[in-house]
Amino acid sequence: MDLFLKLTIILFFITIANHFCNRFNLPSVIGQLLVGVVIGPAIFNIITYDHFITFFSEIGVVLLLFIAGLESDITQLKKYLRPSLAVAVLGVVIPFMATFLLGYLWHFNIVATLFISIIFSATSVSISVEVLKNMNMLAKPVGATILGAAVVDDILAIIILSLATNLVRYPLSFNQLNLLLLLTIKQVSFFIIIILSAKYLIPKLLQLADNLLFPFSEIIISLIICFTIAAFAEAVGLSAVIGAFFAGIIISKTQGRKNITHNISIIGYTSFIPIFFISIGLNMQLKGLLNDLMLLICLVLVGVLSKLLGAGLGAKLMQFSTDDALIIGAGMIARGEMALVIAQIVSNANLISNTIYSTVIAAIIIITLIAPFILKFKLTT
Repeated sequence: MDLFLKLTIILFFITIANHFCNRFNLPSVIGQLLVGVVIGPAIFNIITYDHFITFFSEIGVVLLLFIAGLESDITQLKKYLRPSLAVAVLGVVIPFMATFLLGYLWHFNIVATLFISIIFSATSVSISVEVLKNMNMLAKPVGATILGAAVVDDILAIIILSLATNLVRYPLSFNQLNLLLLLTIKQVSFFIIIILSAKYLIPKLLQLADNLLFPFSEIIISLIICFTIAAFAEAVGLSAVIGAFFAGIIISKTQGRKNITHNISIIGYTSFIPIFFISIGLNMQLKGLLNDLMLLICLVLVGVLSKLLGAGLGAKLMQFSTDDALIIGAGMIARGEMALVIAQIVSNANLISNTIYSTVIAAIIIITLIAPFILKFKLTT
């Protein structure tokens, strides 16, 4: 299909979905996810996941987290750092253990069980961010905790994935310990360099933008900063979205924050970000639903309940009310892009079978589809 025709079809369906979501007071992300399912291989097979979709969706998720960082209250994030850590740790440990038990009961081999557990430990910060933005909750205590916990959750999932991959590929040895030490040093160095850049380099770059003699120079410099930090994060084994989020936080402390946020939002929400959400729906395939229906149902139930209870327990231990703890737990349910990325890595390395992979992908999509409903329900009751 022609590139421009494909883009026309996607933008047309995005427009319809956004209209009806707003008409019925639903988060727009729900409509965009459903559009991906309807026009993708699961139903009408009009659009398939290809390099074009990958390109747009990768930019979309980076811009989404960049905007989330720009709109975040750094004071709130610092204030709720301890609760975020507690929510993230229990939000990883309990889903990991629950999924591992499910894999054991299903008689999967130890390697498949291990990596499926890692997949379901991850949280999609982007899905929660979109719902929280729509409900004006992003800068509030509950929103700050969910956002902070989701970022920490992604970091933990990536570290666990790296460790598990090395354990499977190589015997435990001095060399493997060196690799782990090197990875840790690289990731710690990332945060040190980011902190130093936030203080000494990035404000000067944005000041430089004011002296450049062309329109939107501040926006272009901001995008350069965002994409550079995102690339740096990937280079040290972290997710690009983590780098983009921290780039947004750094720029949020500058005077041009409002103008930058407004213009980046226009760039992101007119195409890139909705296409990212559609891309998640495009991963749905009916064979994943039909191959092993009971396993699919169990994965969805375990995926939802383990995050809700694990993250919610972490919030409760940090003195949140029961209602707020459940909201935080609901905000951590979605798996989305991070789980899909991990699943793709695991599949490419032939660590799980194609049959199990299809069922896992279907479960991730279903959990991601219902998560915004659960979060919105908790926010409005």
